[in-house]
Amino acid sequence: MNIRKAVAFTGPSNSGKTTLILKVARKLIHDHSLRVAIVKNDPKDKARFDVPGKDSYKFSDTGAEVVVTSPNRTTYFSQKHSDLDEIIGMLKEFDILLVEGLKNLPLPRISIFREKLDEDYFGFMNALAIDDSVDLSNYNLPPDINVLDLNNEDNIVAWILKNAKEI
Repeated sequence: MNIRKAVAFTGPSNSGKTTLILKVARKLIHDHSLRVAIVKNDPKDKARFDVPGKDSYKFSDTGAEVVVTSPNRTTYFSQKHSDLDEIIGMLKEFDILLVEGLKNLPLPRISIFREKLDEDYFGFMNALAIDDSVDLSNYNLPPDINVLDLNNEDNIVAWILKNAKEI
């Protein structure tokens, strides 16, 4: 892949965003031989690197280039907040950029939910990744939103490869 593309993930805390991004990153790297970069939004400025069990450690453990950004700093040889264009400039070589959070970015977005949906996300998502705990008949889901099985990473990777935005 010579064209760099990006996709974003959003959802409430503990919905499975980090777990899904880890699975997707590993598949893209190992099954598709793509160079993956990950940007994680840290709105509360609490991420710490190299601490086993923390998201930033798990992301680094995939083999991907990792940037954790917060309102006060960006962890990637930088101590200031950076916007996405600056971060992309720092990352240099990657094929697919996976962004966790930052729901206002103009990127194709997969929203992750378990148990129940938050309809406030409908305007920000292009795809919905859910498991059997969500009953879609309880919601008026917009017709242009693709529904993905949260437990089928191959299906999610296929959606990303088809829908990620060239950056």
